[in-house]
Amino acid sequence: MKYDVADLALASEGKRRILWADNDMPVLAAIRERFARTKPLKGKNVSACLHITAETANLARALKAGGANVVLCGSNPLSTQDDAAASLVKDFGIPVFAIRGENRATYYKHINAAIDHEPVITFDDGADLVNEMHTKRKKDAGRIIASMEETTTGVIRLRAMDQEGKLKFPVIAVNDAKSKHLFDNRYGTGQSTVDGIIRSTDFLVAGTKVVVVGYGWCGRGFAMRVRGMGAITIVTEVDPTKALEAAMEGFLVMPMKEAAKIGDVFVTLTGDKHVIRPEHIRLMKDRAVIANSGHFNVEIDIPGLTKMSSKITRGVRNHVDEYIVGRSKRIYLLAEGRLINLAAAEGHPASVMDMSFATQALQAEWVCKHAGKLEAKVYDVPSEIEDQVCRLKLKAMGLAIDTLTPEQVAYLTSSGEGT
Repeated sequence: MKYDVADLALASEGKRRILWADNDMPVLAAIRERFARTKPLKGKNVSACLHITAETANLARALKAGGANVVLCGSNPLSTQDDAAASLVKDFGIPVFAIRGENRATYYKHINAAIDHEPVITFDDGADLVNEMHTKRKKDAGRIIASMEETTTGVIRLRAMDQEGKLKFPVIAVNDAKSKHLFDNRYGTGQSTVDGIIRSTDFLVAGTKVVVVGYGWCGRGFAMRVRGMGAITIVTEVDPTKALEAAMEGFLVMPMKEAAKIGDVFVTLTGDKHVIRPEHIRLMKDRAVIANSGHFNVEIDIPGLTKMSSKITRGVRNHVDEYIVGRSKRIYLLAEGRLINLAAAEGHPASVMDMSFATQALQAEWVCKHAGKLEAKVYDVPSEIEDQVCRLKLKAMGLAIDTLTPEQVAYLTSSGEGT
C-alpha cells in the first residue's frame, strides 16, 4: 500500500482520537453499519481531498465499509492531523497522502497521488482535486461518475466553471445542503474559529472589538459565538441583504475602512480574495490581530502585508507571526492566514461533522445509483437525503417531531380551500 504521512508511530494516538470522535457521530456510524451489509460502493475507486482529521477518518471508514477503495489526500497544508493520518494507514488500511505543514509542491504531489488512484467518485474541500483534473489531468476526468464539494469556496469555483461551460462531470454541492451549512458552517465554524483564536492568542473575548468580515453562514455562526462571549461585534459586508440582516440581529455594521480603525481582532469568512488589504491594515491599531476562517489563505492580502512591513518575526507565539508596519505598529497574523480553526485548533466538533459526513456518504450512494444519468453540471443534494440525515440526527439526540395528518397534507397541496 502506497502512502505518505508524517510518522506511523503516531497511529495509536490517532486511533484513540478517531474512536473518540466516532462516539459523537452516531448518524455516520449507523450509515457505516448499513453500508457494511449492503455494499453500495462495492469496487468503486474513491479519492477524497479533505481536511485529514479524526472526523474525516470516520467518513473514510464508512466509505470503505460500503465497499469503496478509498484514498485520501489533504485539502489544506496546515489542516492535516498527522496522528489521524497515521492511524488511517496503519489501523484501518486506508492510504493517505497528507503531511501537516507540507509545501506547495508536496501538496500537489499528494493531490496527484489521489488522482493516480483512478477514482470514479471524488470528494473535495475547496475544489483543488477537481481543478487539477480540469487543467493538468484532463484525461482522468472522463471516468468520474460525480464529485462532492463541501465548502463555500469550492462551490463558488465549481458554479463558475458550470456557468462557463467548463465542467467535465457532475458535481454535487454538498456545502449548500441545509443539513450541512445550517449546522456545520454556522455552529461548527462558529465554535472552532473562536477555539483557534483563543488557543493562538489567549486573548479575553469579552470587551474585545471583533470584526467579522462576511456574514454568510460561517460569519453568522462566528458572530453569534463571540457576541455571546461578550465581544463588541462588528460586521462588514458587500451584500445589502446580509448587511441588513446583521444590523437587525443587533450587530454593528460598517465598511471595512471604518472597522479597521477600531477593531482589535479581524476574522475573514467570505470565500473571496483580498478582503483585508494594505489600505485597511494601515488604519489598524497597534497589536491588531488578523485571522482567516475561509478555505484559502487569499482572503488576507498576505503579499501586500509582507511588502508593507519593515520586519517580520515568525512564531512570537504558536501560530502567531508579528509584522511591523511603519516604525513600530505590530500586526499579528494567525496561522499564516490559513484556516484558523484547523491550523490552530481541532476543527469542527465531531457531533456537527456527523451530519455533514453522513450527507456525504449518502450522496456517494446516490450518485452510484444514478451513474451515467447525470449531466456535467452542479447539482443540489436531493431533499430526501437531507430529510434522512436530519431525522437520524434527531433520533440520535432522543428527539421526536410531529407528522402531518392526511387533512394537513391535502390542505398544503391543494388550492380549493380559503377563508
